[in-house]
Amino acid sequence: MILLGQPLSLSDLEQVARHGAKVALDAEARTRVAGSRRAVDALLARGDEAPAVYGINTGFGALSETRIRAEDVQALQRNLIRSHATGVGPDLPVPVVRAMMVLRAQVLALGHSGVRELVVDTLVSMLNAGVHPRIPSQGSVGASGDLAPLAHLALAMLGEGDVIGEGGAREPAAGALAREGIAPLVLEAKEGLSLINGTQYMTAIGTLSLLAAERLAEAADVAGAMSLEALKGTSVPFDARLHALRPHPGQIRVAENLRALLADSEIAESHKDCGRVQDAYSLRCMPQVHGASRDALAFVRAVLEREVNSVTDNPSVFVDGESMSVLSGGNFHGQPLALALDLAAMAVAELANISERRVEQLVNPALSSGLPPFLAAGSGLHSGFMIAQVTSASLVSENKVLCHPASVDSIPSSAGREDHVSMGSISAKKLAEVVTNVRNCLAIELMVAAAGVDARAPLKPSRAVGAALGCIRRSVAKMDGDRVLYTDIEAISTLLEDGTLLAEVRTLNPG
Repeated sequence: MILLGQPLSLSDLEQVARHGAKVALDAEARTRVAGSRRAVDALLARGDEAPAVYGINTGFGALSETRIRAEDVQALQRNLIRSHATGVGPDLPVPVVRAMMVLRAQVLALGHSGVRELVVDTLVSMLNAGVHPRIPSQGSVGASGDLAPLAHLALAMLGEGDVIGEGGAREPAAGALAREGIAPLVLEAKEGLSLINGTQYMTAIGTLSLLAAERLAEAADVAGAMSLEALKGTSVPFDARLHALRPHPGQIRVAENLRALLADSEIAESHKDCGRVQDAYSLRCMPQVHGASRDALAFVRAVLEREVNSVTDNPSVFVDGESMSVLSGGNFHGQPLALALDLAAMAVAELANISERRVEQLVNPALSSGLPPFLAAGSGLHSGFMIAQVTSASLVSENKVLCHPASVDSIPSSAGREDHVSMGSISAKKLAEVVTNVRNCLAIELMVAAAGVDARAPLKPSRAVGAALGCIRRSVAKMDGDRVLYTDIEAISTLLEDGTLLAEVRTLNPG
């Protein structure tokens, strides 16, 4: 059970999003939520005599100077959700929706949003019952919060709009709530704004993408080690003494990992006295390149760990004994995430850049240390992995476009009141695409490198590389002649996505 209102880890978020972990509102958090709501109710009790407070008795955005009468406050919140549900594009996948829901509930559970406990309880009930709002993937500019995506989330809580049913089919939200015994929410003052003001779209996509990218960084070491074995490369460049001279943490970690992955190799022993002096950069510089990506992802992790436990709506309610303050600010602005997620995209893309170069080393007979051209069973009649390298090159080139930073852009909105925005939502969306492309690039390298290691038989690779090879061969047979390869790429990509390949290697190499 994941308790909301207590510190939430990125792993907790993934457990809820991808694995259906249940959530509940922490008892102390419930007390905080109730306290902040009593403060809002005390303000509302003054009726039209109350001072104008943004989001409670005023309009929104450029209409924030417009005072709303006490009897219209409830309608104001409902209208806000309806008017802001303007998303377009493909629906978000269920894991992202679930991540958004738990993140939104966490913000409210921290006790500075001024909502009733019922609002959090409704979100919790929907999560635990598997009622997932349909949220289009486009429409946020990443400031004032991810307004349009979060409005679609809130719309379903009201029993309006759609939810995602079995197999991705749409279903009216009202029917899904009724089936699960969840009463549609009737919003009170401030609650609509508290549901849509924040960074939960970009944080959800960013966190799930980061966790996938971290696993790909580990898989890149495995793929690189397998390629090095197939190419009869040397592990000398991974000597700890070299990396102590340039002590970047990621570089040291990758070098250590590669030493462990390559230990006890018959292939390496067979050519230890050969005349080659240095390998290509794509082999020799794996610690420097993979390590730099790891260091960048570590920075992104720190940003996301802060964000998942931050209050990002506006205004914020502060209660100190009998006194209350409602402060307007800009915690909804996504710039910290926008910059970090752009960096994450560049960092993980580099894993594919260098991977594709190792694939070229494997298939190019001028570079491959005696391996058959394109690792084909019979050159000419068979093309082997010629076009697999082309596919990898295509994905790498696509990533170069996707890695243009979204965070350098801004476009004014809301009649100029919201005059600088982060575009962090686009940073997140692009990162997710880059991660998928990189996974497929590494799957191609593993497929080709496995064939290269097979070609070195009867010499055996290191135990860790052998474990990876065995895992691959249980899903993908050796290629004795040309066949359709897209199914092999998909199979190995699945081994990366579900963690099977890394789990197999970790039994021998915990790095």
